Amino acid sequence: MANQENSMRVTRSKKRASEAMAENQQQPQKKRVVLGEISSNILGTSTVRPCVQPRTRARSRKATKPVSTAPIPVLETTPEEDVVSLGNVSSHDVDSISDDPQLCGTYVSGIYEYLRNMEQQEKRRPLPDYMQKIQKDVSANMRGILVDWLVELAEEFRVVSDTLYLTISHIDRYLSYKPLNRQRLQLLGVSAMLIASKYEEIDPKPLEKFCDMTENTYTKQEVVDMEADVLKTLNYEMGNPTLKTFLRRFNRVAQGDTKNPNLQLEFLTYYLAELSLLDYGCVKFLPSMVAAAVVFLAKFTINPQMHPWDLELQEFTRYKPSDLKECVLRIQDLQLNRRGASLVAVKNKYKQHKYKCVSTLTSLLEIPAFYFEEVAK
Repeated sequence: MANQENSMRVTRSKKRASEAMAENQQQPQKKRVVLGEISSNILGTSTVRPCVQPRTRARSRKATKPVSTAPIPVLETTPEEDVVSLGNVSSHDVDSISDDPQLCGTYVSGIYEYLRNMEQQEKRRPLPDYMQKIQKDVSANMRGILVDWLVELAEEFRVVSDTLYLTISHIDRYLSYKPLNRQRLQLLGVSAMLIASKYEEIDPKPLEKFCDMTENTYTKQEVVDMEADVLKTLNYEMGNPTLKTFLRRFNRVAQGDTKNPNLQLEFLTYYLAELSLLDYGCVKFLPSMVAAAVVFLAKFTINPQMHPWDLELQEFTRYKPSDLKECVLRIQDLQLNRRGASLVAVKNKYKQHKYKCVSTLTSLLEIPAFYFEEVAK
């Protein structure tokens, strides 16, 4: 009897296996598109994915429901930036809706707390007065011209914006340690972008492309040697939080409860942020402070009649309006061409329709003094 039961089980098992095989053969084979499901700034798209919960042992042994194999939808966004869509959620829930799969809701606050501490570390900060203390042959104006050229280079190479911000961070930190001859300033810029692109890009441009962009002013060996010198000088600490790191989060809060994101506000913050890179005077501010100041000025530019700051922004950024005043006014001078008027790469970039021509917008000449007073509860 036992042998007969075992025989029946084996027969049924074989029957189920053959039925499953036949069913699989009838279904058309789907092409596996893993990269299409990954959020990547390099591809210019943003994918919203839920946090994947770990599978329990009980669930792995016996599935109570069939697992869906439908591909996760990819939300098409603007080609250059990962514009954030909040949907109908409060900014209090901003941490739980991150579009970055690495930032599952539970961990976002802790990650940003770590980044806030990291940005203040002395080894990751440029000296606020390195032009006066360290550099003898390089001036703040030369630095601005270099950054302006690097913005064009980043556009030409179509690198993600994180690469550009990280490049400028490497340049300022290097110049805080070593005096540099002005003839080698462009070499430093090229080498810093080469390092940053290797850090941020999926497919970084080859060394030859960087040499071509300098019209072969420098040989490949010179670029490699400078790259090695930068890495050694910065002690291989290359992964700094940048202005863009914090701007992503602050933009989510600034969008509020709107169902559709305000693309004009989004692109305006990007424009003002890149303008701040041109100004050596902004080096002394923490990246998180510049990001907060950019949001403040962008909101004021779009709607000068409404107070640009509120308690939610103050809570998430940890900056009061009075903390931001000096930084906001400095960036506004760039916006109104009171400073750096000859540097036009950023302005030309954001005149394009894909950025909603935000560089043509201007704020009022004066920001009301009471906007920098404490926000009323």
